[in-house]
Amino acid sequence: MIVIACPGQGSQTPGFLNEWLELEGGEAFLTAASERAGVDLIAHGTVSDADTIRDTAIAQPLIVAASLLAWQQLARRADLSSAGVAGHSVGEFAAAAAAGVLSAEDALGLVGVRGRAMAEAATRAETGMAAVVGGVEADVLDRIAAHDLTPANRNGGGQIVAAGAKANLAALAEDAPRGARVIPLQVAGAFHTDAMASAIPALQDAAAGVTPADPHRTLWTNADGSVVTDGSRFLELLVSQIANPVRWDACMEGFQTAGITGLIELAPAGALTGIAKRALKGVPAVAVKTPADLDAAVALIADAA
Repeated sequence: MIVIACPGQGSQTPGFLNEWLELEGGEAFLTAASERAGVDLIAHGTVSDADTIRDTAIAQPLIVAASLLAWQQLARRADLSSAGVAGHSVGEFAAAAAAGVLSAEDALGLVGVRGRAMAEAATRAETGMAAVVGGVEADVLDRIAAHDLTPANRNGGGQIVAAGAKANLAALAEDAPRGARVIPLQVAGAFHTDAMASAIPALQDAAAGVTPADPHRTLWTNADGSVVTDGSRFLELLVSQIANPVRWDACMEGFQTAGITGLIELAPAGALTGIAKRALKGVPAVAVKTPADLDAAVALIADAA
């Protein structure tokens, strides 16, 4: 099985949408997506600087729109009927649309609400996140807990993201687990922890106006890596995910159980394929960063068939 992976926050870079706009239908898609998300995605994906697109309210819809545009373009070039999908954190909204749980329009509308609500929640306390790379997993988890932090993203491949008060993150960096590096992440707050709980009601209210469908392809959840077959349940998980850890490690275990033969990461790609090279050794992976990478993705799908 080919798995299509949709990336999370932090994968965006200045100007990354320029080449996508040149594709047939690209500008029209992003114009409509901007209206649904309440964000000028074309401006932010082409001319805005790194600090601007780091803003949670901008970054989240920007990433989801890019993934959906890449999905649309890949679907024009290859048969994706047997592919499974999964998203990392906010990437689950793109995955929900690719699996048919949400329309692209609903996914973009909801992620616009999510981004604004999480940006507001992040202003309530001085919190952040840091990647802990390397070390023994049990030791890393113990050290994170010792500094009153949360393992917000358990990404696999020797990477766990700690989240919580900035002072505690600084203490963890000074007291890094043996064999591990602590790398501060450029995010606004402690995502996927209780610090984001105040963002849940806004997304919950918006989700109440959406009618989900059951997925028409294999769809894994960040909650525990299981396959979700009930669209209403997946929408509930999208809401609660704001304040709960991302278990990408469990998702990858699910991919292996399903017999993954290749992984394609949609734009703005790179992070998930990097993890896959360490955690899914021997599984070919393609990062679709630009339209030029679509050919390699099509070739991977053809080889799997």
